[in-house]
Amino acid sequence: MAEGMEAVLAQTTGFFQERPADRRLGAVFASVWIHRMQDKDAPPVVITPDATIDLQWIDGRFRVAGPDREPQIEVLPSGATIVGFRFRPGAAAAWLGVPANRIVGERLDLGDLCGTMARHLACRVRDTHDLAWLAGQLEKAIGEYTQEHRAPDVVMGNAFDVIDRGLPAGKPLVPFLLRSLHMSERSLRRRFEESFGYGPKTLDRILRFHRFRRLRQASGNASTAVLAVEAGYADQAHLIRESRRLSGITPSALAATGA
Repeated sequence: MAEGMEAVLAQTTGFFQERPADRRLGAVFASVWIHRMQDKDAPPVVITPDATIDLQWIDGRFRVAGPDREPQIEVLPSGATIVGFRFRPGAAAAWLGVPANRIVGERLDLGDLCGTMARHLACRVRDTHDLAWLAGQLEKAIGEYTQEHRAPDVVMGNAFDVIDRGLPAGKPLVPFLLRSLHMSERSLRRRFEESFGYGPKTLDRILRFHRFRRLRQASGNASTAVLAVEAGYADQAHLIRESRRLSGITPSALAATGA
């Protein structure tokens, strides 16, 4: 990496591709993605919080990327290839055997969380430059292990979807969830932290920002102020503050990157 090189949003450098997970993984993993860093002078990358947890294959070993609260900067070698398996909302804790709030902001070797299983999976995979073949090997190994595992937390998965879509106008978040899920407030917060790594309000803040990004990508030249309100922000100034907090840049600068 060149000295003093500026960090860029992760998906704007190198080769990135994402697709739905194989049916063998479908109950636990939503998608599989491949990110190959550029061959020379790969810049540091900024990982924007998106309320997801990933199992990743990098440098011949598995690691777990926990849920983030704030932007993370990673320095990956030029030419490095990462194959990621994105857990469905609420599925990671059961598969890993570790509550999500213990891995917030972390990048951990899978062996540190579940040593025997990590070694077993890694032994099943032969490194290759053929990305499709590599991803297929990984899916097969992970799929066989996944079929023997506990089912994900369906209730928390549904709660995630409700927040991701956006609540009805004028409905306060926590009271709405308490009524919908028939839980005490203490149980609600515990379940959210175990499943997602943080409470309902933090999850809502992160998902609102990504809802705005989806709306912007689908809308073409629509006004940022209009999209901000549609996504659930009080106004454009509220959106700008959250964009800086979650991505490090303004919505207009984010749009200019194409991310």
